[in-house]
This record gives sequence, C-alpha cells and structure tokens, in this order.
Amino acid sequence: MSGLLVVWESRDVFLWGAANTLSLVLSCLLLSIPLGILSAIVLTEATAPLRRLLAEVVDLLRCVPFLLLAYVIYYGLPEIGLRLDPWWAGLVSLTVYTTAYLAEIFRAAFLAVARDNIEAAHAFGLSRLLLYRRIILPQVAIMAAPVIGNQVITTIRDSALLMIITVQELTFAANFVSANHFTPFAPFAAAISLYLLMSFAVEEGVRRMERIRTVRYG
Repeated sequence: MSGLLVVWESRDVFLWGAANTLSLVLSCLLLSIPLGILSAIVLTEATAPLRRLLAEVVDLLRCVPFLLLAYVIYYGLPEIGLRLDPWWAGLVSLTVYTTAYLAEIFRAAFLAVARDNIEAAHAFGLSRLLLYRRIILPQVAIMAAPVIGNQVITTIRDSALLMIITVQELTFAANFVSANHFTPFAPFAAAISLYLLMSFAVEEGVRRMERIRTVRYG
C-alpha cells in the first residue's frame, strides 16, 4: 500500500510526465504525417534520381536505432553550433524517425489505390491537388489506418527512451518518483498503466477506421 500511496501523492508528477509524452507524440504526428505523405509522393512520382536519393535516406533512418539518433541530435548537433533543449531535441528525433517509417507506409498505400479510380478522376479533369485530396488521400488514410496505428503506438513507446536526454516525459517521471521515494515497483507500474491507456486509445481509433473501411469498401 505504501507504493500506491506514493504514486497517489506524486500524481501531479505523473500527470506532468504523461502530458509531456502526449504533447511530444501529438506534435510529432502533426509534423511527420504531412512529411510522410510528401515523402511518399516523391518516392512514387519524382524523377528517378530524386526517388533513389530519398529512398536511401529513408532506408538509412529506418536502420538507425532511435536512441542513437536522439543522442546525435541532442549531443552531436551542438558541435556544429546547433543546440536544442531536451524537449525540442526529443521532438526532432521522434519526427525524423517517424517520418521515415510513415513515408514507406504511405508509399505502399499509394500503390494500393485502385488505378481505375485515378483514371476516372483524370477523365473528369480533376487537377493533381483535387485528385490527391478527394480520391487518393481518403483511401490511403483508411487503408493504412491499422499500420499507422501501430506506428503511433511505436512512437509512444519510443518516447520513453527520451528520458536518456533528460526529456521530462512519463518514464522520466516514474524514475524520478522511484528514485526519490525508494519504491521501484509502483511508480513504473503506474507508468505502464498510463502507456497502456494511451495505446488502447490509439487501437480504438484504428478499430473505428477499420469499420469505416468495411462499410465503404466491403
């Protein structure tokens, strides 16, 4: 019971950490989803040299461990005169890493869009912008929703590693409470519960998108 009491008395610390985790993940998604879509368009429609260059960059980022990327951005960039505080370094790390994965997810979804829909849109004289906005992107969002949901959960999980560069997110909060109250189990169990709650919320959103896909496309 003493561990639970410590968690309850430290609830403000946990809420602050959870809020920081959510703000990091949501900010990352607001940046990485448009960047991922733009990258996917380049990977499917740009000239061959540009496609190859971007594909190499995406593959490189997907092969680099996330923690190493965070270290490079937080500790390495100051050597070339670019210093970021921990929160911004964490956001940049998450955004760059997540964009690389979303670019591949969206590229695969673009290739899966039915060609007859695109040809029909061309026949009706839709501009490139309208084609993407009304035909391609709605289908891509529905088809890729489960994979995007998995990536969002991965991003939530990766955000825990940012405590290494002193980002005050949820795992940092749990570690702070554990170290100050000498209770190793309850604080981390509370953090796990909060991570599970975030992941369940994402999974519920994915299930709703899948129901929409079933209604529209059978």
